[in-house]
Amino acid sequence: EVTETSKKSIVTFSEIHHFLLSDTIITETQKRISNAFDVFDHESNKTVDVREIGTIIRSLGCFPSEADLHDIIAELEEEEPTGFVRYEKFLPTMTKILLERKFRPITEDLLLQAFEVVDQQKKGHLEPEELTKYLTQEGEPFTQEEMDEMLSAAVDPDKNVILYKDFVSMMTFDDTR
Repeated sequence: EVTETSKKSIVTFSEIHHFLLSDTIITETQKRISNAFDVFDHESNKTVDVREIGTIIRSLGCFPSEADLHDIIAELEEEEPTGFVRYEKFLPTMTKILLERKFRPITEDLLLQAFEVVDQQKKGHLEPEELTKYLTQEGEPFTQEEMDEMLSAAVDPDKNVILYKDFVSMMTFDDTR
């Protein structure tokens, strides 16, 4: 027989379970953040070079635009910028970003669709010059260094074209965490 008291106990147990689950998720998230931060904390003094923040954030599976990254860095920097970001400021900001699932990577399907729009003749590949034109002149332009790095991974060495279905599979982020 379920009494009012036992109903309250069930709710209380459920609430405790939810709280513990949430606490575990937060703990796991903060452990990931700490591990990523530590890789770039070369002096082991709980600070990283501000120029590494984008790399750390991306290593955690978040892909903010350059404008968003600039805003995050502005939030993390000291009032008198030192060129470094302290862990104690990075942890709460990054925890919030991860728990809110902000700056998620583009899906493989959406990225493939973008390549298909550019491939107007439906050849299944793009010329390196074609892609370079789009990525250096539209939207948030790639630098020459970024373009060179991407093309070194994207261009099929035998055919000298970008087989974009293969490239998309290679570059999409596996979001299983």
